[in-house]
Amino acid sequence: MAARTSPAVVALGGGHGLSASLSALRLMSDRLTAVVTVADDGGSSGRLRSELGVLPPGDLRMALAALCDDSEWGRTWSSLLQHRFTSEGDLDNHAVGNLLIVALWELLDDPVAGLDWVGRLLGARGRVLPMAAVPLEIEADVRTGDALETVVGQSRVAVTHGRIEQLRLVPSDPPACPEAVAAVEAADWVVLGPGSWFSSVMPHLLVPELAHALHETPARRCVTLNLSSDTGETYGLSATDHLEALHKHAPGLRIDAVVADPSAVEDTDQLARTAATMGARLLLRQVRLGDGTPRHDALRLAAAYRDVFDDFLGDVGTLAR
Repeated sequence: MAARTSPAVVALGGGHGLSASLSALRLMSDRLTAVVTVADDGGSSGRLRSELGVLPPGDLRMALAALCDDSEWGRTWSSLLQHRFTSEGDLDNHAVGNLLIVALWELLDDPVAGLDWVGRLLGARGRVLPMAAVPLEIEADVRTGDALETVVGQSRVAVTHGRIEQLRLVPSDPPACPEAVAAVEAADWVVLGPGSWFSSVMPHLLVPELAHALHETPARRCVTLNLSSDTGETYGLSATDHLEALHKHAPGLRIDAVVADPSAVEDTDQLARTAATMGARLLLRQVRLGDGTPRHDALRLAAAYRDVFDDFLGDVGTLAR
């Protein structure tokens, strides 16, 4: 797919959701940048962040692994990055990739240069950047029945069972990664989602310099909706609710296309109307694996992105413009 003229694409998110979009996008573009959330406070990343005062490396590691190609070299390095130690000591549950990234940060004293060096080692098909230059904390106002409480920390927000009404970052005005801002400004397409909606996707809209770039970039914008809302922070939210939450936190952000799997949409007409209020056309395509699990198929998702980028947004490839 990448043999054609490749668009410059910036993918925003974190964790498994960003890995899904990157695994698809790397099949169709060799001008790819991942901009990754840096609010993780759990597991190996949280321990390294707390002990060393660094950006949490876990979501950055996962993005780099997703950009490895399917050669023996790529598969081996991807597996190594993701490998976790099991022990009775301090190394237990640390991912090799997290330690490699943090070691390079200490040697180079430059997070972006460190990530670029890891990417060169892996032969990654794209660049990985943090969304902010400092570690962040996520706060969410969560309603459960008549009660409203503030949940603090990405790991806690991700598993909350209430309805999230408002999201904030601490600090509230963090410095954006300059390279990430430049990538958004120079992109042809910006892709948001899939992923943990409140703890991985929408935090990008709350970093002021990055949010300004997302609003002002001449790039077109595509939102990829999730395949399931059965657990965690989006439990019970419909596909339309996901878009409305995005619009609430960034009311001036224009969206050009929304990609959704028909099996994850309760009311197609309602979703299409909500997308239209944000300036977007809705593209319905089967993008999940055929085994019934809520996981994206890289080839199917890549084909959907190709339709979006080529403006074929109808059920039978109707040209949008």
